[in-house]
Amino acid sequence: MRAKIVGVPVLDQEKALEFYTTKLDFIKKVDVPVGNDRWLTVVSKEEPDGAEVLLEPAPLHFEPARTYQKALFDAGIPYTQFNVDNVQHEYERLLGLGVEFSVKPTEMGTVKIAVLNDTCGNNIQLVEML
Repeated sequence: MRAKIVGVPVLDQEKALEFYTTKLDFIKKVDVPVGNDRWLTVVSKEEPDGAEVLLEPAPLHFEPARTYQKALFDAGIPYTQFNVDNVQHEYERLLGLGVEFSVKPTEMGTVKIAVLNDTCGNNIQLVEML
């Protein structure tokens, strides 16, 4: 068994694509129209054949998903996490690009984390293994 696609609900697919590609440095992998929406995935530039992040428009069409996403965001809980080699470096790079963080780089046992706002309804945690 392998994880191939991980869904992240987004409030606006185009805005999410812009943020995930220009700020987080992912690349677009799949973009296929599906009704009024798209099957839209991005992947890491470092692992183009790795797991895909599905920028899923679920909150727009399914109220329980919207409620769950908003509750997580309002509580400051990350929807998902991405591993990085150096949290401090990514934090400074992303701050320079105007990305907002709710948690600055913080060591927590065997990891260092930071939490950012993806501008599409989610807190995303960056994790560096120490």
